[in-house]
Amino acid sequence: MSGKIVGIAIMISALIAGVSLYYLQVYGFYEEVSAETQEIRLMSLTSNAPVAILAEGIEAIDAQSSPIRFRACFITSSSLAMLTETYVGLENAIPRNAPEWFDCFDAAGIAAELQAGTALAFLGEKNVAFGVDRIVAITEDGRGYAWHELNDCGEKAYDGTIVGEECPRLDEN
Repeated sequence: MSGKIVGIAIMISALIAGVSLYYLQVYGFYEEVSAETQEIRLMSLTSNAPVAILAEGIEAIDAQSSPIRFRACFITSSSLAMLTETYVGLENAIPRNAPEWFDCFDAAGIAAELQAGTALAFLGEKNVAFGVDRIVAITEDGRGYAWHELNDCGEKAYDGTIVGEECPRLDEN
């Protein structure tokens, strides 16, 4: 009899832990980023510094628990032709999945548009956090998306490889 009670207690504890873990990963750590404090910037080809672009309707989420949890959606009136002539483009950008409740960011749809050439990816900002760059993708019709991705320094730092002198010092960010 007591074995059944212990078994039931373990099952209930596991269920509560599983539901709690799911909630924390999908909802708990994310916060909406206010549009007033958020602007979309792209790396200029001439100055090699991030420059704000025209963007409206910015919706963004982020989490303190990880620098790669940032996701954003926006609308821009800037043409792809002007953007490619002015800002640093990227060849192989792959968007990270966003929580399902953040409706405007569909990683599979963005990846399909990048693959089809109806969207282009740009370097938004280098080292927004140590070893993490902001990537921005913009479609032909002006829809834009942003996310964070590990750069070479971040990948080295997280896999244990010696970082080297080409990477910024960890305490600079």
